[in-house]
Amino acid sequence: MTPSPEVSTSADPELDSNDVRAVAELAESLAAVRAELARAVIGQTEVVDRLLTCLLARGHALLMGVPGLAKTLLVRKLAETLCFDFSRIQFTPDLMPMDITGTDILQENESGGRSFEFMKGPVFAGIVLADEINRAPAKTQAAMLEAMQERRITVLGKSFDLPDPFFVLATQNPVEQEGTYPLPEAQLDRFMFLIEVDYPTEEEEVQIARLTTGEEPPPLTEMLDAARILEMQRLVRRIPVPDHVYAHAVQLVRRTRPAGGEAPAWLKPLVAWGAGPRAVQSLVLGAKARAAMQGSYMVRVEDVQAVASPVLGHRIVTTFSAEAEGQTPARIVERLVSESGPVQ
Repeated sequence: MTPSPEVSTSADPELDSNDVRAVAELAESLAAVRAELARAVIGQTEVVDRLLTCLLARGHALLMGVPGLAKTLLVRKLAETLCFDFSRIQFTPDLMPMDITGTDILQENESGGRSFEFMKGPVFAGIVLADEINRAPAKTQAAMLEAMQERRITVLGKSFDLPDPFFVLATQNPVEQEGTYPLPEAQLDRFMFLIEVDYPTEEEEVQIARLTTGEEPPPLTEMLDAARILEMQRLVRRIPVPDHVYAHAVQLVRRTRPAGGEAPAWLKPLVAWGAGPRAVQSLVLGAKARAAMQGSYMVRVEDVQAVASPVLGHRIVTTFSAEAEGQTPARIVERLVSESGPVQ
């Protein structure tokens, strides 16, 4: 796929011939990963694409969906195809920060002496599934979110680097809210994408029934290792973005803020708080990753618009008026995108 020729000016350096070939190879590799995942996960192609986009952009994702939609299976199989260590943390009200990060344990050495040794927690893995993250109290959520942001943890004054790549996928159940601790907006902002997992189609559900009620399917093939993913992540960062695409991303985010002059009149009674600057960064990085996955070596406005919903949906706080009218953040973002054209 070639970039759109509409505007060529860019603040980013152009890719050389080696990078252009690398983008094509990246697209082929990710297509192979998607095909391999399809052997174990029926449907959910958009969810898979968004997970891979988030991974390439070095972000983290929050999966939202009712129980039974194979969220855990999808994450586990993704780790299997990527040859990553996989860790699943079940968040519960009694989960403590050290249950995630690890802690010092008194150990006896060969000479009979005793010393404290740090025992790593489940956060030390390439892909970490934080299952039902909103069921743990705030201090435990904060420990997880600190690891996501800093990619390191501090225990008893000592810092420990986490694996690289480090990809956190958290889940939330949108229908059971009793006994939960909802993530504050400032913590939601740490997730690059909010990915909604919907019910499968009737045809897909028939395939699921066939696949899951017969013999155990063979394990998936390891397609990519950590070193290759790191190369891809560095390549995505080098994808050039034309100036008008940067401007479009900024304008789209600024239009979500009701107090600003750029917000349309219809949005102001529906939104209490709009997205912040981190949303612009996520839009641009997500658009770079999407462009690379499609084999394009330049970001287009369409790439920004394609990732607008998972980037902005959880960063918009709606009012009571919006709830009364059935206006969800996803619908508001969809309307903003439909009304926004390329910035000239």
